[in-house]
Amino acid sequence: MARISNSISCTAPYWRSAFSRLEGAYAPSTIRGYYADVEAFVDWCDLVDIEPFPATSEEIAQFLKDEAPRRTVSTLQRRLYGIRKAHQLLDLKDPTAGFEIKLMMRRLRRQHYVRVKQAKGMTKEYLDAFLEAQVDSPWGLRNRAMMSLGYDLLTRRSELVALKTEDITWRSDDTLHVLIRRSKNDPFGKGRIGFTSNRSARLLDEWLDWRGRHINSLFCPIYHGKALDKSLSTTTVKQIIRSSAESAGFDPWLADKFSGHSMRVGAAQDLLRMGHDTAAIMRAGGWKSLEVLSRYLESAEHNVWAS
Repeated sequence: MARISNSISCTAPYWRSAFSRLEGAYAPSTIRGYYADVEAFVDWCDLVDIEPFPATSEEIAQFLKDEAPRRTVSTLQRRLYGIRKAHQLLDLKDPTAGFEIKLMMRRLRRQHYVRVKQAKGMTKEYLDAFLEAQVDSPWGLRNRAMMSLGYDLLTRRSELVALKTEDITWRSDDTLHVLIRRSKNDPFGKGRIGFTSNRSARLLDEWLDWRGRHINSLFCPIYHGKALDKSLSTTTVKQIIRSSAESAGFDPWLADKFSGHSMRVGAAQDLLRMGHDTAAIMRAGGWKSLEVLSRYLESAEHNVWAS
C-alpha cells in the first residue's frame, strides 16, 4: 500500500509547526482538537506505510473506515475537519472534498449510528439539593454562587469560568445583569446578555464579600484558605457538580451522570416545563442549532406529557 511521493517527503515532519499559524484565530481547545485528530491520521499512515501529506481521497476514506469500529460518527467527522485543516495550512490541495469521502461518511452514518451521550440536567430540584449540601466554608460560598449563576444563565462550563468580575452589574431589583462574552458559537466574543434570580445575586454577593472585589476572574481557585487571582478550570466545574450530587446523598451511579453541562441542560428543561417556547430558550442559552437544543429537551418533554 506504500505510496512514494518525493514532493511531500519533507512536508510531513512540519505539520505540527504549521498549526502555530492558527494561534489567536481559534480557541486553544480547537487547536488542540485539530492537532489530536491529525496526529491520529498520521499515526495510521505510519502503520500502513504511506505518506500523510498530501493524502488522497481513497486513503482518507480507508482511514475513516478503519477508525469507525471504535469511534462515533461525530468523531470521524471531526477527524475529517482536522485533515482538511492540515492540508490547508500546508498549502496542499484539499482531498477531503472528494466524492469517495462523501460516500464513505454516508455509509458510516447508516451503519454506525451512535446516540450522543446526554448529561443529566440539573433541574431546579437538583440545584436546590446541591446548594443545600455545600459546607459552610469559602469553597461552599463559591460553589453555591457558581452553580446558581450557571443555572440562571444557561452557561456552558467554559462560559462560566470565563466570566470576569467586570461582567457583572447589580440591578435595582437585586438581580444581576451579566455579559457572557465568549462562547462556543461566538468565537469573536460579541457576547450575549443574561439576567439572574435574586438568589444568585445574594449568593454572589456573599462569595465576593469573602473573596474580595479586586480579583479579575469571577470564580477562582482557593488555596490554603486564600483566593487565587486566576480562573477555575472547566474540569473543576465538572468535579464540583458531581461531588455536590454525592454530598446531597444521591447514589454514585446517578451522581456520575451529571457534568459541567448539567446546569445548562437542566435550566433549558425547566424553561420548557414552565411553558417557554423553543425560540425563547434558544435566545436565553445562545443556541444556534435547534437539533442540539432538541436533544436537551427530550426528557423534559417526556415529563411534561407524563404529568
